[in-house]
Amino acid sequence: MTQNKKSIARRSAICALVLLGGTALAQNQPPSKLEPLPEPPPPPPGYEPDPSLEPQVTIVKRGEDVVEEYRINGRLYMMKVTPKAGRPYYLIDQKGNGSFLRSDTLDTGLQPPMWVILEF
Repeated sequence: MTQNKKSIARRSAICALVLLGGTALAQNQPPSKLEPLPEPPPPPPGYEPDPSLEPQVTIVKRGEDVVEEYRINGRLYMMKVTPKAGRPYYLIDQKGNGSFLRSDTLDTGLQPPMWVILEF
């Protein structure tokens, strides 16, 4: 590397450190004029949560993998598999017929349409 390239690389590294240091300092300062959030409203009168709608989660260790089984009303609808090495993945029964499909995320890919209505 020539002396000129070394000098440019050194200056770029110094600029990056100064910028990162400045943003780190700015993040440590709390924003001004914070107000506490209001309390959420109480549930409507007569409302009782249905415990059968809450999923039951069972965590099972199978070999080196950890499997979280999700059930509603006793029916297994999803499993999250966390291998010892690698990223977790999901097995999802999408049609309710006991056939599980693998998915790496829970993102359905559904995106609402977004149009520009007015620009100024």
